Amino acid sequence: MEVTRRQWMLVPAAALASGVPQAPFGTYRISRLLVGGNPVSGNSHWSGEMDREMADYFSAANAKKLLAACEAAGINTWQSRADRHIMRLLREYRNEGGRIQWIAQTASELADLRRNVRDAAAAGAIGIYHHGSRTDSLFRAGKLGEIRDLVKAIKDAGVRAGVGAHIPEVIDEIENQGWEEVDFYMTCLYNLSRSKQEAAKLAGGDPKGEFFHDPDREKMLERVRRTRKQCLIFKVYGAGRKCGSREEMKSALAQVFRYAKPQDAVVIGMFPKYKEQVVENCRLLEEALRGGSS
Repeated sequence: MEVTRRQWMLVPAAALASGVPQAPFGTYRISRLLVGGNPVSGNSHWSGEMDREMADYFSAANAKKLLAACEAAGINTWQSRADRHIMRLLREYRNEGGRIQWIAQTASELADLRRNVRDAAAAGAIGIYHHGSRTDSLFRAGKLGEIRDLVKAIKDAGVRAGVGAHIPEVIDEIENQGWEEVDFYMTCLYNLSRSKQEAAKLAGGDPKGEFFHDPDREKMLERVRRTRKQCLIFKVYGAGRKCGSREEMKSALAQVFRYAKPQDAVVIGMFPKYKEQVVENCRLLEEALRGGSS
C-alpha cells in the first residue's frame, strides 16, 4: 500500500501503536520507549569492529524489518540522524506503508544546518534537536548561545525543538538563560564529552576507548527530574555495557524510571542480529514501569 506524505503526517499517533505506554509530545503521542538510530548508522560506541558489523547488518531491508518489528510491538517513534541516508531510508519505509514517527537529530557534518532543519521538517519529523556532541563542544568553548537561533529555526519550521546534551550543566545553563523555545531535551546518561585527560584521571589510567562513568547516570537523572521540560533519555544500557543479563538491563531501566517524569521516555538502540531485542525491551520497559512510580 502506498502512503503519501500527507496521509502519514495526519494519521493520529494514538492509532499507530498499542501495548507500550505513551506520553504526549506536542500534538502527538510517542511511545515511552523509542528505537534509537545509532546501530542503523553503524555507530556502536563500543568498537570499530562493532561499528562495521552494524553497518554490514543494517541493509535497507534489515533496517526496515527492525522498524516494522517496533511498530508491531507498539514502539511508534524512531530517533535518528537527519542525514541523507536516514531520510532516504525513512522515505522508502513509508512508501511501503510504514507509519513510524520520527524525531531527528541535526547532522552536524553538514555545512547548512538551517537547510538540514528544513529538510527534516519536510521529511515529516515531529521533533528536531541539536546534536548533543556539538552542543557539548560549544558549551565547553563558552559558545552555547550560538545554537539558540537554530533552535528558534526549528520552531519556525513548525516542529518541536530540542537540545541534546551529555553534560547536565548544559541544561542548567539553558534554563538559567530562559530558552522558552526549547520543548525537550535529549539527555545522555554518560558524559561522553570529556577530554582524554579527564577520562584517564577518573578511570585511573587509559580507559582504552570511550569512557562510560557510572556516577554520571545519577547526576543526569537528577537533572531530568528537576526540569519541567520533557526528556528523552538515552544510553540507558551504556551502549551495551549493562546488557550482561536480563536482570542487569531491567535494573538499568528501573533506575531511569525512579527519576523520570510521566512525560519522559527512553531511547534504546537495537541490533537484533543475534537475538530478538524489540519485544524483549518492551517487556523490560513494562516491568520497570510497574516497579517504579512513573
